[in-house]
Amino acid sequence: EEPSTEKLDALREVAQASGLTLAKGQVLKTMHLNTLLKQAEGMEEAELINMSTLRSMTQAYYSPENFSHFGLALKAYSHFTSPIRRYADLIVHRALVSSHGWGDDGLTSEDEADLTETAQHISATERRSMLAERDTTDRYLASYLNKRVGEAFDGKVSGIARFGIFVKLDETGADGLVPMRELGREFFNYDADRGVLIGSETRREINLGLRVKVKLAEAAPVTGGIVLELLELDGRAVDKGRGNGPRGRGKPPKRAQAKAKIKGDKTKRKIERKRK
Repeated sequence: EEPSTEKLDALREVAQASGLTLAKGQVLKTMHLNTLLKQAEGMEEAELINMSTLRSMTQAYYSPENFSHFGLALKAYSHFTSPIRRYADLIVHRALVSSHGWGDDGLTSEDEADLTETAQHISATERRSMLAERDTTDRYLASYLNKRVGEAFDGKVSGIARFGIFVKLDETGADGLVPMRELGREFFNYDADRGVLIGSETRREINLGLRVKVKLAEAAPVTGGIVLELLELDGRAVDKGRGNGPRGRGKPPKRAQAKAKIKGDKTKRKIERKRK
């Protein structure tokens, strides 16, 4: 289906930050996105634009209703694989048999009445299958990388969240998490609208597709979790100095300073009472 307004607005923000524009104030068509991707070719931000465009698309699902296909600009759309290896393929083939009168083994009236429930079921099982495949891959990669803890790897930012960034390693394709505390001395604020992290002191931005160098801190084969430490950001070393704030990342907020002072005063009074 057509991308949601929220996702398109986020894509416009990314495009604008890259010096490009995405049509606004008119009905968005596939050609507008193709134009944006064409303009981004050869730019440093091309990877960011491609990933952001992909993530703005609505995830596919099965339905007896025809919602068209926005990405392919088709008003009528269905698909199946060959050879037939999924139940969804069988449904489509049987529907073709029924609609064209090619035989007696098409969809029955009972099958047609249950199509909504059937579509929901196979959509759910496909999601479950994809998650199982992803978890298996993550665990194999973590098992392989477990022997290389402490090594440095090149990669690119593949995801951004309030708690840190995800990095896809070039060598293996593994995705690992760089927790917020491992981003260096400077504190980064999360801009949810644009999907970027912004440095509180330098205003430096961390966005999708940015090149990084990281050190493998942990790889857990049982869970598939990979934890990384940021070494370089876009070719520049990350400042690991402790600074003035908690965990060495910027100045602590005034509220934290006030709480620390109150706690310090209480401790001081306790010590004085004990001495008396």
